[in-house]
Amino acid sequence: MKKVAIIISSPPHGNAKGREALDIALATSAFNQISVFFVNDGVFHLLPNQQPDQILMRDYIATFNMLELYDVDDVYVCKSSLKSRNLTQISRNIPSKVIDTLSIAQLLTTQDVILRF
Repeated sequence: MKKVAIIISSPPHGNAKGREALDIALATSAFNQISVFFVNDGVFHLLPNQQPDQILMRDYIATFNMLELYDVDDVYVCKSSLKSRNLTQISRNIPSKVIDTLSIAQLLTTQDVILRF
């Protein structure tokens, strides 16, 4: 079993990176220990009440709730990314731990594989 970090740093709509990251996390969780990190514009995946249908995009954001069902409990959010986007007081749509950049760097050093989206 490998420790796999999935870093989501792209915004949720306008490209397929977030959906691909989620698909990989769910597909590989049976064989690996998965940690998901939301950094930079990736924190926008965590906002509730998104309406991607308004820009003709598929709504996959609710599927992030599946992480918990697939035993992906290590979900982290970059504190400085939230702060720089004025999102510190907004509720997040999935359970996640807010941590600082130093903690993220330390956790990433313990991973066998790092995938960035």
